[in-house]
Amino acid sequence: MTLLELIKNGSTNTEVSAQPSKCSFIGARNLPDIEADTTSNPDCSELIHPLARFELSDLDSFINDASSKLFKKLKRKLKNPNSFTLSDFTGLLNSFLEKIGDKIGISVGAKASGVSYTQKLFEKLGSFIGRDAMGLVIEGCVALEIWGLLETLIVNKLVDRGFCSNLVYNLVSKRRSDLICLCLEYFLDLDSSDLCRILKYFLSLSKEGAKTMAGVTKEWEEQASLAIEKATDAKLGEKKIGLAKEASILLMMAYDGFFEYELCLHYLFASSEVDETLFSNVLSSLNVEETLSLVVYLGKWLRKYERFPQVSPCPKAVIDLKLKSCRWIPTLEDVVKSLGLVLDVHFFSLTLHAEFHQELKALVEVVDALVSEGRICCSLANVIEILKPEVAVL
Repeated sequence: MTLLELIKNGSTNTEVSAQPSKCSFIGARNLPDIEADTTSNPDCSELIHPLARFELSDLDSFINDASSKLFKKLKRKLKNPNSFTLSDFTGLLNSFLEKIGDKIGISVGAKASGVSYTQKLFEKLGSFIGRDAMGLVIEGCVALEIWGLLETLIVNKLVDRGFCSNLVYNLVSKRRSDLICLCLEYFLDLDSSDLCRILKYFLSLSKEGAKTMAGVTKEWEEQASLAIEKATDAKLGEKKIGLAKEASILLMMAYDGFFEYELCLHYLFASSEVDETLFSNVLSSLNVEETLSLVVYLGKWLRKYERFPQVSPCPKAVIDLKLKSCRWIPTLEDVVKSLGLVLDVHFFSLTLHAEFHQELKALVEVVDALVSEGRICCSLANVIEILKPEVAVL
């Protein structure tokens, strides 16, 4: 087997294996100088040679062995999830992470039981669990519906890329709208099938899915309230107060007038990870009703930017003011590009529906207003550029 074939086989195999890898965890601490061992096979034409002078440290060997044992226990228990209780699951995880913590000298406080304690352990020690074992941890969280622990795994970026698609599929099946939004926030390089599944899920949100939206809505409300508080806090200084005022308008735009499911669409349309080619492929899978809902959503954004033309992105507010939701607000450019792609892909099918005619006529008026505003701004910008040399001379 060639090196290219080995790489391709490894990259396409995303399922949890029946046996843990021989080295599920490598700490890469104090690795000795390693070199290819050609003594066993002196044929230099071979692409792959075993490594000589390589061995794991005692600590890495301990972590690797413990992770392998955890994998085997979880594999055996998850064969019959009905007899695998929440306390059994968290007990296994707590025991493993406590041993690792004691070995490397990291403590999370007094030992306890319950999911909240397990979450604290994962926040500090979760990276020491091998990939194979972590896949089973994710599987166990879904099977036992331990959503708080699964949220911890996602937020702390402990979900390997190979498990993302399967997790998205399971979360859509379980109607976990809040965790799907977290996937959009923290997962990089979701493929078109994942994005299609997520977009269709929110555009045709079921009653069960709406019940898990409370956390998403609450977060947007809290971020908007926090921005208003900072905008009136004299202790912050003039620059930060000005930034908070801009952010408060931006967050108000993103929250007011949008349905709960549309708040989740913000994460998708503000993402820099979605390119036009990928998005066109996603849009082609939508039916007419879903496409109409998407056009209405994008139309709301156009009207927002027509009403508040002075608004611009506030990336500094994410870092300086801890207003992370400012990162997930689609820009006018994002909205226009997305709407253009929707019309390119579905225009002929949409023309058969009267609802689309009414929405399109309304959008034409909004776009005309935005174009006029843009022409005025461009003219003013040109005047400013002409006057700059004159001012410099004076």
